[in-house]
Order: sequence, then structure tokens, then C-alpha cells
Amino acid sequence: MATRKSQLDVQGMSCANCSGTVGGALEALDGVEEANVNFATDEGTVEYDPEATSLAAIYEAIDRSGYSAIRSSASIGITDMTCSNCAETNEQALEDVPGVISAEVNYATDEATVEYNPAETSCEELYDAIESAGYWPVREDDGEGSERDQRDAARNEEIERQRRLTIFGALLSAPLVFFLAEKFLLGGGVFPETIFGVDFGWLEFALATPIQVILGREFYENSYKALVKNKSANMDVLIALGSSTAYVYSVVVLLGLLAGGMYFDTAALILVFITLGNYLEARSKGQAGEALQELLEMEADTATIVDEDGNERDVSLDEVETGNRMKVRPGEKIPTDGVVVSGQSAVDESMVTGESVPVEKEAGEEVVGSTINENGVLTIEATKVGEDTALQGIVRTVKEAQSRQPDIQNIADRISSYFVPIVIANALLWGVVWYLSPQALAGFVGTIPLWGLVGGGPAALSTFEFAVIVFASAVLIACPCALGLATPASTMVGTTIGAQNGVLFKGGDVLERAKDADTVVFDKTGTLTEGAMELTDVVVFDGGNRSAATDGGPETAADGGTQAIDGQVEQPGTEQSEAESDAGIDEETVLRIAASAESGSEHPLAQAIVNGAEERGIDLADPTDFENVPGQGIRATVNDREVLIGNRKLMRENDIDPAPAEDALERLEKEGKTAMCVAFDGELIGLVADADTVKESAKEAVAALRERGVEVRMITGDNERTARAVAERVGIDPNNVRAEVLPEDKSDAVDEIQDGGKRAMMVGDGVNDAPALATAYVGTAIGSGTDVAIEAADVTLMRDDPLDVVKAIRISDATLQKIKQNLVWALGYNTAMIPLASLGLLQPVLAAVAMAFSSVSVLTNSLLFRRYTPDRDYRLLRR
Repeated sequence: MATRKSQLDVQGMSCANCSGTVGGALEALDGVEEANVNFATDEGTVEYDPEATSLAAIYEAIDRSGYSAIRSSASIGITDMTCSNCAETNEQALEDVPGVISAEVNYATDEATVEYNPAETSCEELYDAIESAGYWPVREDDGEGSERDQRDAARNEEIERQRRLTIFGALLSAPLVFFLAEKFLLGGGVFPETIFGVDFGWLEFALATPIQVILGREFYENSYKALVKNKSANMDVLIALGSSTAYVYSVVVLLGLLAGGMYFDTAALILVFITLGNYLEARSKGQAGEALQELLEMEADTATIVDEDGNERDVSLDEVETGNRMKVRPGEKIPTDGVVVSGQSAVDESMVTGESVPVEKEAGEEVVGSTINENGVLTIEATKVGEDTALQGIVRTVKEAQSRQPDIQNIADRISSYFVPIVIANALLWGVVWYLSPQALAGFVGTIPLWGLVGGGPAALSTFEFAVIVFASAVLIACPCALGLATPASTMVGTTIGAQNGVLFKGGDVLERAKDADTVVFDKTGTLTEGAMELTDVVVFDGGNRSAATDGGPETAADGGTQAIDGQVEQPGTEQSEAESDAGIDEETVLRIAASAESGSEHPLAQAIVNGAEERGIDLADPTDFENVPGQGIRATVNDREVLIGNRKLMRENDIDPAPAEDALERLEKEGKTAMCVAFDGELIGLVADADTVKESAKEAVAALRERGVEVRMITGDNERTARAVAERVGIDPNNVRAEVLPEDKSDAVDEIQDGGKRAMMVGDGVNDAPALATAYVGTAIGSGTDVAIEAADVTLMRDDPLDVVKAIRISDATLQKIKQNLVWALGYNTAMIPLASLGLLQPVLAAVAMAFSSVSVLTNSLLFRRYTPDRDYRLLRR
């Protein structure tokens, strides 16, 4: 096969060495003939053998080298797909387009998700590839509404078309139902052999032929495309074979070329029942996506923009830009994501978080677009608009998740790829066997304690006629549709349930994995705790003695009085006032020095110290030479003196003995507080301590996980005593706590857990959690966490509630149970019914009915799943 050349736009290169690194990474790939990367133009050209490597592998090589190549993605609606084989055909057609990195086609949602190189291909070429495969893409046309509107219109048009065809077929086939009943239930003889001198068979022919032409046209055309164009067989081939066999055989008999019975009624009713099944299936697919559609419809249509002069004007949502200020009155929807500039109100965020209790909002707090303002008037500055809003992000994540199928789908795909050819071969085999050995087979089937052979078997019918019946039944009874729908239909509902409850899965594969996590590893701050640190204690040391303390020790003021930070006051023991200290060090001095140094940090512990000083009216100095010491603390210069704030290790490494503070440190840490030593100009002068509030639901979440048999662990950079104190409060075994872990070591800690055979779900919220989230079996980010953490995670929790970790596992478990139910039904149906048809025990019309409703039953079972709420474990039968 000829080599293929791709032009790539590479990002992140800053020098010629970068281009050399990228070029070397590409040339190391097997199958790459030549790679040239130009730093000046940020472009690369790769010539490769598509049989030895792929464009996806080339992109992965660039990513691994630390750079990235520009890629685009497109979601394309596809009409006319009738089974999972059609989805595979479209997938292959898209993957064959030069420039396509990956393509996934979902039969349940009638959508293709394509990632491609925009320098090499375009959406128009993707549309053409789908059309060349014999299907119809929903083309995005700015003149005809949004892409979503066009897809909805296409789906509704398909439902209406199938409904019209069903009604047409039902009207023409109604008399044929009576003819069929007369033949098989009443034994014949009820209707005359001729009507107005015309043979009765011609009347059946007149009724059945329009059905063959109009209803059958779609199946015959699709069969031609599958067999001739795509060199594959799908469900349409089975339907066309079954119906045309009955019809052609009947025409031959009608023309007197062969003796036997006529089956026009069977040929027509096969198509009517299959079309009815397609209609019900199309409706069910629409209903499965309704929840997501309803979420999108919650968007506001307009916004009230307020200009600098206070003038108001109503504009459409599309006209809102970042930075615009909007007025939102009680009862109105907040148009876009933003931050409150003025006003105070309760906001109903249930559509995003699943939380029914409104959340109080005031100036400076963030709000989410499409949520409802309950009472007060708010002025909001838009921060995210259009496709960047949280609601659009949720919908985008859910749709991406629906396009990434669970690994269990591979089982169904492997079966489906061989299914149709095997079914046709089986039908031919049994048709021939019945024709060659009718008496022997009839005798064998007669020993089976079931109903009798169709039409009395070869003894009552001609041998050839009965062989034709067996062939038609064996072809029609098989249903690859049920297999193809079993997984994507359940995944579609499961991801939507997650979105409705504030749990976003990045893919069906993640949805499948989450339930298998046997260990949940929580980061402490911001995950199990609120992450809103408060200053609780200031302890002063002078000459190795504790001079003053608060919150468990008093704050001794310059006038000899005492003031407690949180209202708790102790009698002075060894504490000394500023007047009693030769060095003049008191709590205010310690706090001023600590807060001045920490004012250069954005860490929550630092902010708590700074806020505590500001609340007490203490003036701060600007630090110089600020340095963050990872995992230890900070170093800064205040008033030309060096200040160190951090743990014992920081003190020791700077030749400062923390021993005098040990008793106070232990006491504070046992109370679950984070205590930090403060050294000024090379001497230990005191301690400052912050505390974080444990989330109300943390203990319940840990208990629920342990009840499921999941081991719960905690990783934190905090000290051992504080970490154990928090663990005990939430119900985590202190032996499962790993404290004083440096940010860069968190991923190693997760790896160690997994090296022991565990499947870990890491739950975190910060930038420093991102590597651990990426390496975990399932990475879960708290929704209020950083964008980096959310990007690295597999699951995003929209609320700050650790109980949603349990919900994520429950949704995963419930979805997989539903998938397995569908697969058992689909496989069980085919396993049971194909032998019955092959043995001549199934009427072709009944086979068509069973085929049509098998896929409908799988969709119906999946739709029933929509009623599930993850507040409890899923059970198939629940009283």
C-alpha cells in the first residue's frame, strides 16, 4: 500500500531543539518513513505507512514528547442506520478518510464523534465519506438553525416517516391478517378461491405488492449498499432475504410455475411488523435523549444588559459577551456563568448540582448560567458565554461520554460482526437439510415436547415449500439490533442520570470502571474538609518558653489583658505579656510577622493567617524575596529580616530547633489543626495554627463506602497528627492515612496502592492532585476544584459533596447491571429462537414480530432505567 503524507501544526515549540525532539519522537515510530518539523513555522510533515501505524499513534507520539498537534473534533448526526453493523460501516468509512485521527459511531444516539487534523481534512469531507457509505449525515447549515435543531428536525422527520409507512402498511395488510388467520387457525375454506372470476391469490398479490415496493424499498436499497458498496451484511439483508423469499416464492406459485401454497400475507406482514418496530425504536431513541434535551432547553432566551450609565436593554442570549453586566430579577434565569457584582439572593442550582436547597449568593460569588434567581435582584458580570458555560460543558461531557462505549460493548461488537453471515449460513444449511431429509428431521422434531411443525411440516406441504418457510423464519428471527442497542442505550441513560445528579463521567468506559474501584483515596483539604481555613491559634515563644496562646491559650495584649481569637480564654500560666518579655514579642507581633510573610502566598493556609491579621486590624508589611518551599512552608524577607513559616522539617533544615514548640504542636495537631512554626531572624518566636471544617456529609460518605466493602484511605500534605485527627472524625482507619506527602509524590502514593493489586479511585480538587487523578484507576475531581484537576479527572462532581462519590459508584454499578440485563435478553432471545426457527417450529410472520420487538424491548428496558435515583443501590426487583 502507498505511503500517506500528513501536514501537522505543532504547538508548544520554543526553539530548534524542540522541533528536533518532536521529529525524533515521530521517526522512532514503526511505519514512519520520514518526519520533518519546522520550528519557524510550527509545522511538521510526516510520511507514513497507514498499514504499519496510524495518525492517532503519530499524535500520541507528539503528546508524549511534551508538545501537541492541533486537532479538531466534530459530532455528526447520521440518519438511516438500522443496526450496529451500520454504525461499524460508518466508523470504517470515516477512519479511511485521510486526516481522521479517530472515529466512533453510536447507533443508539445516531451520532458520530470524529477527531481529525484540520490541516488535512474538513467536515465536508467527513459528510461525503458518510454519504459514500450509503447513509445521510445531518449537515450543519447556518441558514437552517443550529446543528442541534437540524438533528432534532431530522430525528422527528424520521419518526414521522416511519409512522406514515407503518399506517400505510397496516391498512393494506389488515385484510391479509384475516387471510392468514383463516389459513392457519380455521384450516382454510372460509374465503372463496375466486372473486369476480379472479383467482383469490391475485387479490393477495395486489395487496402485498405495494407493501413490497414502498415499505420494502428501504430494506432492499440498504441491503444493496451493504453488500455491494460496503462488502458487509447487516440486519436489512436478513429482512430483505426473508420477505423477498416469501414474496418471490408466492409469485412463482401464483404464475403456476410451481405447486404449493402462497405466502403473500407473510411477505407483507414481515415488512409491516419490522417497520412498526423501527417506528417504536425511533421514538424510544428520542425519549432516551429527552433528559439531555430538557437540560439544554433550560437556557435563558434573553438577558438584561446594564451599561455604565445604568441603562437597561434586553438582548438575545447569543449577543451576551464576556464582561457584560446583567440584571437578574426574582424568578428569572441567570443568562450565563458569571460573578455577582451587587445584590443578594438565593439561587436554585438544582439543574446543575442536583441539590434542591437554594444557595445564598452575594457580591463576589460565582453563579452558573441557567440557574434560577429565587428572590433578590442580582447584578452579574458575565465570565463565560456560549459554548464555554457550565451547562454547555455538562452537555458536551455527557455527549462525549455516550460516544465512548464501555469495554463490555466489545463483546457485542465482536458477535455482531460475524452474526449476520452466520445467520444466513445457518438458514441455508437448515433449508437444504430439510429439503434433503424431511422425514428424518420431522421424526426427530416430533420427539421434542413442543408444538407441531409449521403448516403440518413437509408431510402436509411440499418439501421445497417447507424448506423455504424454514429458511425465511431462520433468517428473520435473528436480531443483531438488540445486541447493538444493549450497551449504548443503557450508557446513554446512565450518563444522563449522572448529569442530572451532578456527576459527570467522561466516557462510557469510565462509567464501566467506576464500580470496580475497591479503594477510594481522598485528598483531605477541600475534599473531606471545606477547604476554608481559619486562623485559630497564635502561640508566642521567648527563650524556649511558650509566651502566649489563643484558642486553648489566651491572647495577652500589651496592657496585660487577654483576648481569645474564637472566644476561648485560659488563665495565663507560663505565658508572658509583651511588657514581661525582654524581646518585646507578643501575639500581635508574631501574627504581624507571619501574616506579612504569608501575604505573598495564595495557599489557603497563608490566606487564613493574612485574613486573621486583617480582621484584627493589624497593619502588614510587604514581603520581599518570597519563596515557596514545597511540602515544608515558605521563606520571605520582612523588614530586611528572614522569616520562615512551616513545619518541623523546614526549621531543622535551617538550623532552628523546633523542640521548644513540640508540646504546643502536639496539642494543636491532636485537635485536628494545622500548626506552623514561625521563625524570625533565625530564632523560633511562635506558632500559628489554622483549622478546616470537616464537611457534614464526609462521615456519611465514608460509612456508605465501607458498607459497600470499599476501603477508604486519605492522602494529605498535612502533618501526621492533624491528618489522623481528621480521619478519626470522618471514620477512616488512622492506619489508612498517609500524611506529609509532597505534592509531586501524591501520584507515587496512588501508584503504590495500585501496585498492591488495588483499583484506586482518587478524589481531589487541587492542581497538586492532578497527577494523582491521572494515574488512578478512576480519577474524580470535586467540581469546585481547579480546571487542571477537572481536566485530569475521569469523573467530575459538580457539588462539593463527598457523598457524590458514592453516587458515582452507584450509577456505574446500576448502568452495568442494566447493560447485562439487556445483553442477557438479546443473547438469550437469539439463542432460544434461532433453533426453533431452524427446526421448523416458527411461522415467518411470528419470527418477524419477534425480531421487531426484541430491539424495542431492549430500548424499553433502558428507558425504565431513567426512573432510578442514586440515593440507593440499584436492584432489578425492589419492593
